[in-house]
Amino acid sequence: MNFLITGGAGFIGSNVAKRLLEKGHRVIVYDNLSRPNVFKNVMWLITRHKGVKFLQYSTRNFERVRQVVHDYNIEFIFHFAGQVGVQASINDPWGDFQDNAIGTFNVLEAARSSEKLPHVVFASTNKVYGDFETDKPTSESQPLSFCTPYGCSKGAGEQYVLDYNRVYKLPTTVLRMSCIYGSRQWGQEEQGWLCHFMFSKERNESITIYGDGNQVRDTLYIDDYVDLCMALVENKTKVAGQVFNIGGGPDNQISVIDAVKRIGNEYKFADWRPSDQKYYVSDISKIKETLGWEPKVGVEEGLERLKKWVESQSR
Repeated sequence: MNFLITGGAGFIGSNVAKRLLEKGHRVIVYDNLSRPNVFKNVMWLITRHKGVKFLQYSTRNFERVRQVVHDYNIEFIFHFAGQVGVQASINDPWGDFQDNAIGTFNVLEAARSSEKLPHVVFASTNKVYGDFETDKPTSESQPLSFCTPYGCSKGAGEQYVLDYNRVYKLPTTVLRMSCIYGSRQWGQEEQGWLCHFMFSKERNESITIYGDGNQVRDTLYIDDYVDLCMALVENKTKVAGQVFNIGGGPDNQISVIDAVKRIGNEYKFADWRPSDQKYYVSDISKIKETLGWEPKVGVEEGLERLKKWVESQSR
């Protein structure tokens, strides 16, 4: 099959590309290389795998996206490109809107205009649920409450993704993702926090904990996420028009302060950040029932794998 991965140089995109290439598929990696270090992921892919082509473009450019979808006979799109930080969206809401809402719209229109009608999988976020109080895992029935420009732009994008299935019969799927972590992730303070903690520890740098550190998240190791993506490809009809919460679930939850202590960081505290959920754990019952998928890599094993990768990059 012919795959297009927008944001394909990123952490998730490059890992998904690797697995597809190993299976003998043809993959277009489409990325504007705006995030630090992701060019390393491109080099990692193109020096190890045939069948991959890298294109340095932005999804803000509709004509470029449309041309790629048509010229390369794309049959399946993983749409991972986008702005990923809450604070960055507050600092630059227009840029955030262009990347997450307009960029997603452009991908959908490019797919709709193609005779192939490629399936589009959209990487959304748990932030579309807003800042709500709970102490239980969150299912897809939780009401949406877009908070911060980031939540609004991702929420707008995913609503278009779902509506293009309803109105135009374009096969689409939305993944509302929690904390995905693992190798090829060049974590920063605002995104990829476990990896950010690991790299900070390796560099003997102190980190900042916003709030009291008791925020809880469920964590999903990248290999399990890639397994899920392969299951989506193999069950396209079953997942078309569907939205799924994706994370490690209750068995793989961890608090920020617990993660810091396990990794061994030096830290200081600062004020809470906007829309920072106190407890968010994905209820992954729906995806389990639909595809039979569930995480296999636990928190301890995942952190150990991440540590080894970070150490290999620091030598």
